Amino acid sequence: MKLAKGSTIIVASHNPGKLREIRDLLFPFGIATKSATELGLAGPEETGSTFAENAALKARAASDATGLPALADDSGLSVNALGGAPGIYSARWAGPNKDFSIAMARVEQELKARYAKSFSAKFVCALALAEPNGRADMFRGEVEGHLEFPPRGDKGFGYDPIFVPEGMHETFGEMDPARKHAMSHRARAFEKFVAAAGLSNSNDA
Repeated sequence: MKLAKGSTIIVASHNPGKLREIRDLLFPFGIATKSATELGLAGPEETGSTFAENAALKARAASDATGLPALADDSGLSVNALGGAPGIYSARWAGPNKDFSIAMARVEQELKARYAKSFSAKFVCALALAEPNGRADMFRGEVEGHLEFPPRGDKGFGYDPIFVPEGMHETFGEMDPARKHAMSHRARAFEKFVAAAGLSNSNDA
């Protein structure tokens, strides 16, 4: 699906952190956004078994409700020693109040309970761009790294304060947002989305 400069798309998310990152990534391309929260759209039940399936569910629901293209993200933390958990349940580990201090503490407890020697992990992002006709294009990005405890930094969201990307010393929670945008799982999925949508930077000559 191609998008022209000046197009409006729905960002099918109620997560303020994700919404902020996606808007920051879209801004240079002259794409206007409206969020599911602003439009009062209810999110569908995430019944998929993969990040891609859940992203597509959210994007299609928002596109069907508005008649506009919709971009949805489903992402999470995958810890090798935990068999890929929390994975698609990353947000649910934070409980009904989305308290990620609880989720991060659970990750640490689970690793200790298994006497894990490796804290290697990755962030995974699946982006889905849906059209009102039901079609959804998928884009995936990953960033490898490891976990460190206790959590450090307050610049990110979710599991960012415990995740150190490969080759770095700072957690995502300690990084300036621009640095994180340059290397994150969401940014890598977004690069593929930009190429497929035929977008060009509005600052380019």
